[in-house]
Amino acid sequence: MHSGTFQLPVFFDLGATFAFALTGALAAIRRGYDIVGIFFLALVSSIGGGLIRDGVFIPSGEATPLLTDPRYIELIVAATIVGALFGRHVKKFHRVIAVIDALGLGAYAAFGTQKALVAGLAVPAAILVGVINAAGGGLLRDIITRQEPLVFKPGQFYVLTALAGAVVFVFLTVQLEVEATLAALAAIVATFLFRVLTIAFNWRTSPVGAPGDEDVTP
Repeated sequence: MHSGTFQLPVFFDLGATFAFALTGALAAIRRGYDIVGIFFLALVSSIGGGLIRDGVFIPSGEATPLLTDPRYIELIVAATIVGALFGRHVKKFHRVIAVIDALGLGAYAAFGTQKALVAGLAVPAAILVGVINAAGGGLLRDIITRQEPLVFKPGQFYVLTALAGAVVFVFLTVQLEVEATLAALAAIVATFLFRVLTIAFNWRTSPVGAPGDEDVTP
């Protein structure tokens, strides 16, 4: 069984929230949204995965900290303003945003997995919750904007890196009984390195089946 609990470091949590919100704001700007649309897309991009986690998979009956801690909304508002005012220049810092995103991906995967384990979910379900906690915001963003979700399309490893972090956390805590914080740090490092290598070498998933395959479904 897992040993102890992992508290997400506040600088990881808030930094990743801002980075995810900024990516959502930039996506809204590219679609020509007004300031209200920019804010709501930043909102779902940043905390959407956590809302799915707490509202669907492991509801506790209490308000999620994502909505009770004012810092989350404040950072989302800040990302909205930064995106609206400096959207053209933010692209110059895409590497910094990518680094924060990679750190946040592993942290959210580990935190979501651990929270699911503590709630009594089976290991496969806990891993699923960890992945959704990390990548669910992007899925909601695409659904709201009526785009085909990027997580379903061939592209750079993203969901797979979150999956790797969740699996590392589960293996260390459940199988080896490593203390949760150490296991989470290992999962964050593994996810970060995997994501950085993915970006550096452009590792990508491939579509299943060759183009032009006929549909043989009866």
